[in-house]
Amino acid sequence: MTPSRLDFRLEAVADGSRARAAVFRTLHNEVRTPLFMPVGTQATVKAQLPEALEEAGSQILLANTYHLLLRPGPEVFERLGGIHGFMKWDRSVLTDSGGFQIFSLPHSRSMSEEGAVFQSYVDGKTILLSPERSILTQRSIGSDIMMVLDQCIPSTADRRSARAALGITQRWAERSLAARGDSLQSMFAIIQGALYHDLREESAHGLTALPFDGFAIGGLAVGEEKAQREDTCEFTAGLLPADRPRYLMGVGTPLDVLEAVHRGVDMFDCIIPTQVAKRGTLFTSRGIVQLRRSVYKFQDLPADPACTCPVCAKYSRAYLHHLTKTQETLGWQLMGQHNIWFYHQLMREIRRAILSGRFLDYYHTARQTLGREDLDHPSPPTAKQAPTSRPLTLGAYEVHTAQEGFASIRHTTSGEIMHAHTPPMEEARVLYVDQSRFAERVKLLPGESAETAAPLVIWDVGLGAAANAMAALEVYESLAATGPVRGLQIISFENDLDPLRLALRHKRRFPYLQHGAADALAIRRQWHSRRFPRLSWHLITGDFHETLTEAPALPDLIFYDLFSRRTHASAWTLGAFQRLFDACGHHPCALFTYSTSTASRVALLATGWHVAKGVGTGVKSETTIALSPPAAPGPWPLLGHAWLGRWERSHVQFPEDLPGEAHAAFARQIREHPQFRQGAALATR
Repeated sequence: MTPSRLDFRLEAVADGSRARAAVFRTLHNEVRTPLFMPVGTQATVKAQLPEALEEAGSQILLANTYHLLLRPGPEVFERLGGIHGFMKWDRSVLTDSGGFQIFSLPHSRSMSEEGAVFQSYVDGKTILLSPERSILTQRSIGSDIMMVLDQCIPSTADRRSARAALGITQRWAERSLAARGDSLQSMFAIIQGALYHDLREESAHGLTALPFDGFAIGGLAVGEEKAQREDTCEFTAGLLPADRPRYLMGVGTPLDVLEAVHRGVDMFDCIIPTQVAKRGTLFTSRGIVQLRRSVYKFQDLPADPACTCPVCAKYSRAYLHHLTKTQETLGWQLMGQHNIWFYHQLMREIRRAILSGRFLDYYHTARQTLGREDLDHPSPPTAKQAPTSRPLTLGAYEVHTAQEGFASIRHTTSGEIMHAHTPPMEEARVLYVDQSRFAERVKLLPGESAETAAPLVIWDVGLGAAANAMAALEVYESLAATGPVRGLQIISFENDLDPLRLALRHKRRFPYLQHGAADALAIRRQWHSRRFPRLSWHLITGDFHETLTEAPALPDLIFYDLFSRRTHASAWTLGAFQRLFDACGHHPCALFTYSTSTASRVALLATGWHVAKGVGTGVKSETTIALSPPAAPGPWPLLGHAWLGRWERSHVQFPEDLPGEAHAAFARQIREHPQFRQGAALATR
């Protein structure tokens, strides 16, 4: 095999394990393995300064070609000294090719031998990402390690699809090598083959015959069970040459990393350290700490007394708890810094254990501790349950049983119940699925085919325990089983997954979750139906009004089901609805919500929406529908002059975030809204 540009040197292999310690050199620094690479998708690790990453021990950062191609663009890197000069980072950078991101846009792209064609989320332009363009972009970025463009598919894909993806990945890899030219940058190939060992072997045989500097195991953490992933990882790692780095893409938790090291992998990346930090989750020597829990409110102790990171040296659990509860950006920054530090410290401990000949002992101890809950403050069992049963609480949530006997989720701090009066699926069907005329919308129009018709897109805002999304999914599957329908793309937004996780632990109480799609969503943030290929479900985590621009498609329907104003005040403000309108107000879409508050309705009107009366549900005699101008008036009765008169007499005329000096102009704006100027023909109430 051709010598590697990385000068890879294997230092030790653990007795009784495939765990390895090695050293290699990039264009910028010496790298010691095993190593974890923080994800800096857009030339930044979320909420982290480069100086903090360097202090934590980051050797390589991962950036993404797909995103950097769209913004800021290759020309910026060419002018400003590559990504190292651009982001002031003097250590190594690995650039992913963009294959996984394109895979995550199933209804917005097409694949061919030439490459992947997709629409830019920045300006809507159609872009062809070929292997050559991917490599030329990575050359402009100036990364130390480039990844070939591959065709990523679900790990659970059928054999025919897996073989086809394997073949195109091989051919694209050959084209990528040619496109590298005389560049001194290293390049890794990506082994595909889904869960089929013979296809993995075929892929490895073809790619290891080519002069790549390292090899990645791709197509995992996209649908399979944990045991399947570990088995496929071990098998594939054993096919790869010993004198090249082995990289498992997109994995994972600290325990996942440990298991993969044991199976012969050297390099890892994942968004988990910063992603969970945003929700107040810390990895510590005492287990996983959920700082949203009230038990930490008065704790003047480090997050992890055994940790030497700057966060643990300076800040208390009480302060971090406060930052989490108030959703302050500083909390995300500090807790992300700690989690990245924890990952790097874990890798250093693993490396020392391999070099000292005690890895197996370390492995057996660590695998028992890395996935545990905070040993000092485990979640207490409820009074009525046996100690051995699953707790009915998680974080700030508990399973609530209504007098009628159905279960829902209660927010323990505010006391708010997600479905207080009506069973979750019943309310979801009436308020969201049936009222939106979902079944009618997924039917094909004359002249359309299932393959060519645009998919119906739902924004499920406030995933909660997933009742609304599951109601739509179940109706869709029932319709699709009887004949051709258009595709369905559900995009859920959620800041806190604890309600879903809690409900999934108690599926007997939430039988609609027996389907399995929600399990997949909670684990890997996406689900693709094998039975109905044009049915998919994606999850975007974080505050909705900050992350809505990350959605891969604009909505046709919006199920707006966040907690009420008293629990989640920021979701119902003038500013919140303005950001929503700015994102999709030019697109024909309809929003459905349980809220009937005057403040919410007037905020919707002021930001450009048309507002209609919705059906009643539970104890509510009506609900609210908002329509973008291209979708108005629609089939629903718009609020008319009678409502306008009641608003003018109301004591809550104005949104809470509207300054007093703006009240007069705001009132004029409402009275002059097109909905009220168009007369009784549109405004029927």
